[in-house]
Amino acid sequence: MKKYHNLFWNIIKSIGILAGFFVLCLVIERYFEASTLVPAIMTLAVFLVSLVTDGFLYGILASLLSVLELNFAFAFPYFAFNFSIPENIISAIIMLVITIMTCTLTTQLKNQEHIRVESAKEKMRGNLLRAVSHDLRTPLTTICGSSSTIVEHYDQLTKAQVIQLANGICDDAEWLVRMVENILSITRIDSDGVQITKTSTVLEELIDSVLMKFRKRYPDQKIEVDIPDEFISIPMDAVLIEQVIINILENAMQHAAGMTKLELSVFREGQKAVFEIRDNGCGIEKDRLQNIFKDYFEMKDAPVDHQKKSMGIGLAVCASIIRAHNGTITASNRKDGGCCFRFTLDLERNEDEQL
Repeated sequence: MKKYHNLFWNIIKSIGILAGFFVLCLVIERYFEASTLVPAIMTLAVFLVSLVTDGFLYGILASLLSVLELNFAFAFPYFAFNFSIPENIISAIIMLVITIMTCTLTTQLKNQEHIRVESAKEKMRGNLLRAVSHDLRTPLTTICGSSSTIVEHYDQLTKAQVIQLANGICDDAEWLVRMVENILSITRIDSDGVQITKTSTVLEELIDSVLMKFRKRYPDQKIEVDIPDEFISIPMDAVLIEQVIINILENAMQHAAGMTKLELSVFREGQKAVFEIRDNGCGIEKDRLQNIFKDYFEMKDAPVDHQKKSMGIGLAVCASIIRAHNGTITASNRKDGGCCFRFTLDLERNEDEQL
């Protein structure tokens, strides 16, 4: 289906460009008597066809059609095909060679750009795989070790020791589930052809869902919530935006040393909803702050301390999701201590202007 869709649009774009430039040439010759510009204009048309279509075929066909257009409308005898006149034949050959060369060069440039993009994607996938392997290895080793201890030494362990080992297994398994969710999300967002499906989501329901899931993981952590009292609906993929908020909240839990206060607020700026997650912890190092949403992909072979798990992939996921929603996301340190993560989403067009 996609193949026929691309074929249809390539044909439409080719015909549209050639027809438009043909009319433009007629106007120039009629009102400005500048017929010498016609071949250059038609060459530009072929160049544009080659630029906006896929492969060689459309550009070559456009070059042939442009030669026929020039012979038919802009060479004597006008509005009739005549290849018997040597001047017309030579002009047609020159035009055909120029347009085919243009088409070939344009296609080569497009192929080189495609190769460069694919190379960058492969590099990113390789970095992701190396980084993820570090984060997965330690919890898996812990799970295997704890479960083996329970199985092999069950009779020697006290009930408290078994519960402690089982809780450790549960915590590591939950962390692995969240890691896999993040990996699947970033793979989904970065896949070619994948579009975000936005549905109108009530802000209050979104926040309630986030808080319910967060409290299951961190029941002792209080979050101060500040959202508008009025009804606000935001077009979004609610599951992905929930993941963004939870990832940022978990990042604060794991990295905001000394934190005693965690805040989540939403407000409106024009036709955008602004989400802010703030803490009063230790803040973010300046050298890491600028690249905090892509640090995970730049990790090399440094070992990862499982007790201080990197949330880099979570933040990378956040950035990908917000970009896919045509929003913006930033991180900054607060003057009074701690940091603030801020992202924006477009509101419904018919939202009331008053907050």
